[in-house]
Amino acid sequence: MSVRIHAVSAGSPAEKAGIQPDDRIVSINDTPIADEIDYQALSTGTCLRVRIEHEGVPCDYTIRKSEWTPLGLSLDETESMKPRHCRNRCLFCFIDQLPQGMRDTLYVKDDDWRLSLMMGNYVTLTNVNDEEFNRIIERKASPLFISVQATDPQTRCVMLSNRHAGNLMDRLRRLKENGLQFHCQVVLCPGVNDGEILRKTITDLASLYPSSQSLAIVPVGLTKHRDGLADLKGFDAVSAKKLIDFVKGYQEKYLEEFGTRFVFASDEFYCICNEPIPDHTAYEDYPQIENGVGMLRLLEQECEESYEFLFSDGFPESSLNRHLLIPTGVSARPYIEKLVSRYAPKGTSVEVKAVKNRFFGETITVTGLIVGRDLIDALKGIPCDEILICDTMLRAQTDMFLDETTLEDVRRELGKPIRVVQNNGESLIRALWGLEEENG
Repeated sequence: MSVRIHAVSAGSPAEKAGIQPDDRIVSINDTPIADEIDYQALSTGTCLRVRIEHEGVPCDYTIRKSEWTPLGLSLDETESMKPRHCRNRCLFCFIDQLPQGMRDTLYVKDDDWRLSLMMGNYVTLTNVNDEEFNRIIERKASPLFISVQATDPQTRCVMLSNRHAGNLMDRLRRLKENGLQFHCQVVLCPGVNDGEILRKTITDLASLYPSSQSLAIVPVGLTKHRDGLADLKGFDAVSAKKLIDFVKGYQEKYLEEFGTRFVFASDEFYCICNEPIPDHTAYEDYPQIENGVGMLRLLEQECEESYEFLFSDGFPESSLNRHLLIPTGVSARPYIEKLVSRYAPKGTSVEVKAVKNRFFGETITVTGLIVGRDLIDALKGIPCDEILICDTMLRAQTDMFLDETTLEDVRRELGKPIRVVQNNGESLIRALWGLEEENG
């Protein structure tokens, strides 16, 4: 077992010792290096015995350094961190509901606890054998982000279509016994893991507090591409409101017992039933923001703070007689309208346009899943001076939508300037006022 060294930092202890790029690291202090997790955990000490393969020949180095000083190696992630694939066939899997003909990477199902530790990806732990689970404990991998769905073993096995999925609580107890922390999520499917099953899930996970840090409840997302898949139903206004009230009862209980609400309903439930988003204090330190829990409230809070900061010395003198067009998901439209009406400058009119999702189906109402073709169809012919789109519509660090349409394609089809706005309050305020981003 060894991993190729991609680069060696100039002036680092590793470079001073003579370790070179393209060498292969075998072990540190006689413990094999399988990946970045092992390397980071084992390279923090002051005296390291590092075994390297140089052109196939083993070489041993003794390296002394200050504790926590980086050793200075960058490992080849294509070897050591290639994502591990999911072994489940979840009833609600969104990837199984994608249309055919999209880019290959969109169909990859990762389920890798290492990515959970490093990037916050949610994992099921069903592809982790006992030896690998022991490594999680040895490496103090914390916090992890765990897709629970149900703590009832039979229900979880059914939902994940995996007969080995029922031992989760045993593993979570072991994580707690070893001082590790984790955040959890439940993708809620009406008639499957709600009701008493959800009640058990919440109480089981709360029993592991404070190792079990928080629990997000998110509604199942159902596209129109479900031929041959399980017969599931989504949430309507009545069932969404019922879920919110159900969660509130537990929040009151745990706030009194633990000092935290512990369990949180995602923003989408509030959007479905048009309920007001709770005050920012209800989200505490936003532990589940990546799950869409408190995202709309945080955006409002950021807008308020940015507005006060940017214009603390007065408003800029400029001609702002503009008409802006903001496309958004159906569910977020009322909330975005509220923000722009409050913070847009006088003389600037803003139209917030809800874009129906034809690509995935109209049951998909979130902004981040709007594709370029739907954007073109919804906005064509609407007069405006500039279009503001949220960067969540685009693949990270690219100008491409999920349907392979590019930002330039949309610009060309609509014949309008388009500004990509980061998903935060300051960027929205700057866009409304025609200000450049701080980085220029």
